[in-house]
Amino acid sequence: MIHRHAVSVIRSTVAGLLIATAALHAEEAPRPTVEQLFSVQTVKVTRIDAAPSQTNYGFVKAEDSRIYDVAPRFGGYVETLFADERYMKVQKGQPLAKVYSPEVLQAKEDYLNALRYDAKRPNRAMVASARSKLKLLAVPDREIAEIEKRRQAGEYTTLLAPASGWVFEKNVNDGSAFRSGKTLFRIVDLDAVWVEAKLYQKELPALGALERFRVRAAGVDGDHEARKLLLLPDIDPEAATATLRLEVKNPDGRLKPGMYATITATPKARSRLTLPRTAVIRKNGTWYAFVVGEYEGEYEPVEIAVRPLDRRRYEILSGLAEGDEVVDNALFMMDSDAQINGLY
Repeated sequence: MIHRHAVSVIRSTVAGLLIATAALHAEEAPRPTVEQLFSVQTVKVTRIDAAPSQTNYGFVKAEDSRIYDVAPRFGGYVETLFADERYMKVQKGQPLAKVYSPEVLQAKEDYLNALRYDAKRPNRAMVASARSKLKLLAVPDREIAEIEKRRQAGEYTTLLAPASGWVFEKNVNDGSAFRSGKTLFRIVDLDAVWVEAKLYQKELPALGALERFRVRAAGVDGDHEARKLLLLPDIDPEAATATLRLEVKNPDGRLKPGMYATITATPKARSRLTLPRTAVIRKNGTWYAFVVGEYEGEYEPVEIAVRPLDRRRYEILSGLAEGDEVVDNALFMMDSDAQINGLY
């Protein structure tokens, strides 16, 4: 409890400074007020709808479901390589390589023979079986249609991009031989990416209340909205952190795997009492604000409880009410007077 005589001492101290200053400038304008001498500014406790933010850090990562391997179901040889550079952009259905495969050529000829036989002695089961074999070998539909139309089996087969994206891996060159099942290309679609944020264990209880996530990557302008996907079910024992996976739409491709990212998360906004950070001072582990008193130049330190709301404001948990007027600057002066008068 702050005694009335102590507050009067603060007022007397400030008044003494005023009198001394006035004596030095007796021939000048009328005596200035405390606010004029020290440029004291005040602000009122306001109630706003806001939410405290939580900041974490992590990395951009390609989504597992958007990684496509081109691994032929047959062996053969590369005749012409179209996707001849790593990290080139390709579109779905774009030719990657023209290859020769004895196995595929044999399957094409079997289908052709089945069609010819069916034209003389209808046998749809034989035709369907031969066609199914081509489909199982992943021969493109247009090559099968060419056999049906021209009644001719082409020597070469074209490997097509299964999705639009970037060629992250290229494991063949012109003239290379390859075995069945070997990954020749890896294509990564970056239209959406994961951001994996690292959370300390003490932050996990509040995770359920976080509703909005924004991602900012170094070197990329602007924020990206993110959607919470999954809290991975393990803890890194060295860093004692959990991993929260977020999904971010990335149609312009500016977010790239491996980028360092800052993640800002907020819960649903609610009504809160707030003050600017400039209006609050911490002394010996306790937070104070200087409330405007009844008389001019009177400021009373009041113990308050606060917690950070954002970079500019504190949320007032106790000690002040909406509309209370407090000092918003010159807290060093108020602090000095309070110490001189034994108010702490």
